[in-house]
Amino acid sequence: MSEFEDALTLRDGEFPGSYAVDISAGWTIGGGINGGLLLATMAKAMSDALGGRGHTEPLAVSAYYLSPTRPGLAMVETDIARQGGSSSTGSAALVQYADDGRREERIRAMGSFTDLSRLPTEATTRLTPPDLPPVEQCVSKDDAPAGSPVPDAPLLERTDVRFDPASAGWAMGQPSGRGLIQAYFRLADGQEPDPFVLLFACDALPPVSMDLGRYGWAPTIEFTVNVVARPAPGWLRIKHYTEHTAAGHFVEDCQVWDSEDTLVAQSRQLARMPREPKA
Repeated sequence: MSEFEDALTLRDGEFPGSYAVDISAGWTIGGGINGGLLLATMAKAMSDALGGRGHTEPLAVSAYYLSPTRPGLAMVETDIARQGGSSSTGSAALVQYADDGRREERIRAMGSFTDLSRLPTEATTRLTPPDLPPVEQCVSKDDAPAGSPVPDAPLLERTDVRFDPASAGWAMGQPSGRGLIQAYFRLADGQEPDPFVLLFACDALPPVSMDLGRYGWAPTIEFTVNVVARPAPGWLRIKHYTEHTAAGHFVEDCQVWDSEDTLVAQSRQLARMPREPKA
């Protein structure tokens, strides 16, 4: 079992449709658990609850992040909204309990699930894969110089990310101001990508606010991922970018392409802009 599969391992909860999961500190970055990993965890629970008709793969999943999730035990409480012929829809709440016993909801999500192998394969798009140099010419976290703003986080030990040198100036303290980060991505232990890995991959790169010169925590408010195909084995290519910042927030878009040049997932999230550095 891979580390990612282990992180998504669920146990039966106290009542039907509820699941227990151990949130590992190994998926921490910037002081919090990665939001994509948590989205994949909740999707796994909804998939299990909705799987009676074979609708086990995420098609569209949206989540609102209500409070920071901490390492330790969590419960995912699911509810079935609709079971149809080609897709089924459900909701989920990720809950933890405070030391004094208070129930604290961390994330509220809703998702539609299907059998991706039964969907039509034809596609029309004006989008093109990221133009990246060969992977061996790209930049890894190990190439970051001393004093780099690249965070030192347990999450980075579980992913293998190779950044496009043309969009990696932020890692050297020289952001371009374009709001663009592109990279190759795979899991460090060799697990091949699947639809749940795609949910994680859409949030696996540093926030594009770093390429705007705004380093620091950028908490997610809302996050939506659409999965449109099962990915082929091999490296994923990810393009993170923003075209709009306002009111102390930014909208981050993401495209994920597989090794066969297929656009397999897209996402959009609203996040809070890190604060301006003090003079």
